[in-house]
Amino acid sequence: MSRPAIAHIRLDAFRHNYQIAKSAHGGKALAVIKANAYGHGAVPCAKAIESVADGFAVASLEEALQLREAGIQNPILLLEGFFEVLELPKIVAHDLWIVIHHAWQIGMLLAAKLEKPVQVWLKMDSGMHRVGLSPAEYTSVYVQLSQHKNISKIVLMSHFANADNLNIAHTQQQIAVFKNATIGLNAEVSLANSAAILAWPESASKWSRPGIMLYGANPIQANAANSVVTTVKDPLRTVMQLTSRIINIRTIAQGESIGYGSIFTAERATTIGVVACGYADGYPRSALNGTPVAVDGIMTRLIGRVSMDMLFVDLTHIPTANIGSLVELWGDLVPVNAVAASANTIAYELFCNIKRVQFEYSDTAETIILK
Repeated sequence: MSRPAIAHIRLDAFRHNYQIAKSAHGGKALAVIKANAYGHGAVPCAKAIESVADGFAVASLEEALQLREAGIQNPILLLEGFFEVLELPKIVAHDLWIVIHHAWQIGMLLAAKLEKPVQVWLKMDSGMHRVGLSPAEYTSVYVQLSQHKNISKIVLMSHFANADNLNIAHTQQQIAVFKNATIGLNAEVSLANSAAILAWPESASKWSRPGIMLYGANPIQANAANSVVTTVKDPLRTVMQLTSRIINIRTIAQGESIGYGSIFTAERATTIGVVACGYADGYPRSALNGTPVAVDGIMTRLIGRVSMDMLFVDLTHIPTANIGSLVELWGDLVPVNAVAASANTIAYELFCNIKRVQFEYSDTAETIILK
């Protein structure tokens, strides 16, 4: 029997969420499936929506080639562009789109001898201050690129630093900076990420770039969740359900502790379930006592320190639990955002960290198991 830690990936939910994202934004949508589709599996996720997707966005040439080798023919944007000039022939050969965010890329691109021109997404630093051209130089670079034979088309883009926080005006400021710097430029625009699609309708443009919402997680900070603009009438669906099973049950007396560091001490006689999942599988070691967990569909809590291969759950109020009982670590009953908040991180990191577990992919009635 295989170890029972499983990541169940519902591809029909992924397809549903893509369609919701595209409808909510109103334009075309690049599905962001970088980092192996946020840990969900880039090829299966891309295959699930290739018939409806306007395109995909990944971080690197290697990620794009994985999709091309799997037969994905949709447009693919390299979100960090290229890292060295030797990548350009493959970018051209595989008909990839590239983000340009710095002068060194511009110099290499214009000096290259290409078999055919490429589509460029020209990135502005409108206030995130990570990568991107300054607003002051943006128009002159646009004009320079638009007149060069190596460039087939230019899409204007920027990225938001705080779209998930509805309590500050930074996103509106970035939108204003971008619009002021692009006056007179006749080109398609891409601004909205997941949070902007949901909460900042003024960011709407030709292209959106939904990411975390495709995987069913709410990108908006919890303290502002009730203020989200209701552009989504059909709720997002959970794509990943992480489960395992109880492999041992024991009762500890009042005053006894469990696990490394003895961070949980029983205040009464407590029934403990040991679960076959730990930080080597991607469950966060930093998750605190009280993190929500579900056992056989009944809500309970994590107790004790998460170890490499196992963790503990409180079964005191679940007398029917037994060896083999199903444990949902996040998914349908346990929101991934609640686990992330307990671990002082975000859903993105939890998803991306999942490894070693068995992945099961389902799409409506059909189930495919990949190990």
